[in-house]
Amino acid sequence: MDLKNELRKRVDVFNIELKKYLENGRPKILYDAARHLPMAGGKRLRPAISMISCEAVSGDMKQVMPLAVSLELIHNFTLVHDDIMDKSHLRRNAPTVHIEYGEPTAIIAGDLLFAKAFEIMHDFPGDPAVFKKLDSGLVRSIREVCEGQQLDMEFEKRHNVSEEEYLEMIRKKTSSLFIIAAEGGALAGGGTAEEVKDMNAYGEFLGLAFQIRDDYLDMSSDEETLGKDIGNDIRNGKKTLIAVHSLNNASGDDKKLLENIFGNRDASERDVKKVYDLFEELGSVEYAKNTALEYSGRAKKALDTLRDSDAKQVLMELAEYSIKREK
Repeated sequence: MDLKNELRKRVDVFNIELKKYLENGRPKILYDAARHLPMAGGKRLRPAISMISCEAVSGDMKQVMPLAVSLELIHNFTLVHDDIMDKSHLRRNAPTVHIEYGEPTAIIAGDLLFAKAFEIMHDFPGDPAVFKKLDSGLVRSIREVCEGQQLDMEFEKRHNVSEEEYLEMIRKKTSSLFIIAAEGGALAGGGTAEEVKDMNAYGEFLGLAFQIRDDYLDMSSDEETLGKDIGNDIRNGKKTLIAVHSLNNASGDDKKLLENIFGNRDASERDVKKVYDLFEELGSVEYAKNTALEYSGRAKKALDTLRDSDAKQVLMELAEYSIKREK
């Protein structure tokens, strides 16, 4: 199965829907800013997962489209605000919204995306009882994303963070939207209670694997490939699984090096490279890879109760992609 082709088929359908909901509005500059990131591309993973999960329980993809668009707008809303907080300049190989339009307009544009997401949910064509579950799930996931983001920022100021704390943080910050995408797709598609429960687990484990891989790419890739700033995680003192493992296992000169460079916003490229190399030497990169592999396997296992179908196979391939992707 060609995963890229399978995703492209869904994404092409999704992009038509997305464009309809991001038509021009006034003030023009606000709507231009709100469209800037969503229309710059992106993997569209969250909407794709919701669409494929709907198919996997023999549902009609039209039922899940309002949720799919809402998820993408919520995701982009978080990225707009993340980029402001992280002082990032590049996203999807384009200037970030606050660089292009200024911070005040970028903040309002993010808020507009948030509002549009809930406006779009009202177009859900199915049972009102199902809509209530979808809406509640979306609210829950957004609340958890906010909680996870706050934990992420607080961890930057702490010297020591446990692996359990890190995993709880990314469950909230990243897995939450994957969960509502997978679970919501099954709900909208009329899945059984067991199928909905298993898709919830799939989304959680897929999100964990995806984020751990993302942490690795933020340190090992390059700006052209990844399409965003590289090295910021080191300079900002981001407590990724790799960093947590190193900080909890380093000693002597290695610990001093981390204390001097990790979290230093003025760290040079050479200093950042020293930290990269130390992460490798301490086995932290390999540890993160193995942990991501474990969660990818658990995501696949969660699909066991689904009947065999092309959609199920795509979900299996996505779990594999989550730990092998390069951007």
